[in-house]
Amino acid sequence: MAQLVPVSDPADPRLADFVRLRDMNLRKSLEAEQGLFIAEGEKVIRRAVGTGFPVRAFLMAHRWVEPLADVLDTLDAPVYVADDATVEGVAGFQVHRGALASLERLPLPTVEDLVTRTRRILVLEDLVDHANVGAIFRCAAALGIDAIILSPRCADPLYRRSIKVSMGAVFAIPYARMTNWHDDLGILRKAGFALLALTPDQFATPIDKAPLGDRVALMLGSEGDGLSSRWLHEADERVCIPMSPTAISNGVDSLNVVAAAAVACHGLMRSQD
Repeated sequence: MAQLVPVSDPADPRLADFVRLRDMNLRKSLEAEQGLFIAEGEKVIRRAVGTGFPVRAFLMAHRWVEPLADVLDTLDAPVYVADDATVEGVAGFQVHRGALASLERLPLPTVEDLVTRTRRILVLEDLVDHANVGAIFRCAAALGIDAIILSPRCADPLYRRSIKVSMGAVFAIPYARMTNWHDDLGILRKAGFALLALTPDQFATPIDKAPLGDRVALMLGSEGDGLSSRWLHEADERVCIPMSPTAISNGVDSLNVVAAAAVACHGLMRSQD
């Protein structure tokens, strides 16, 4: 059973995994150096532990010990128990969900390994907003996507905000990160994937009319600029989500990347059986 350890000093060095959770630069450095990530809230903690990520430590208000007792009973990680003010002093904000867990990252599969066992994948190019990445993982999990591949500069799916927005879906969808933005789309093509580039260009093929073979990789671009010209050129086909003429006349010619991902993923479901 996990050991309950009362703490009262936000500067306690044993709580180093949980310090200043909103300081993005600090967290990126600390989490990369230590090979850890933070899960927040009972549901997300349960999903992370259930997926098999090793737990380093917990930090929680005492009222969360009982709801998580069945999880804690199976682990030997320390459970640092504190009042709300101490937890807030460590994390840097009021932790409404009351419980935090620090977990060890597991090695990611290579792109080559991941594509051998998938049929429908998303490929994200340079999405830098953690909330958008988390929301896309949630869409993918809900709509039958097998895996996600990230370009080298994409935001980290295991950053706390990504996990929180995804409601733990980042643990349900396998993902890999490219090492070579310039050439790694070739790995997908070699594995038999048709590369579809999602674009707001209404002259592109409507997503619901695109030819979907056995293996399809749908490429989504960054929040502001969309897909790079190179990736658009590399695509086998450019596809769009048809917009209503009224919307276009009113200046609404596209959806944000999360909404577009949801609609496009739903479109990919039509030929999965």
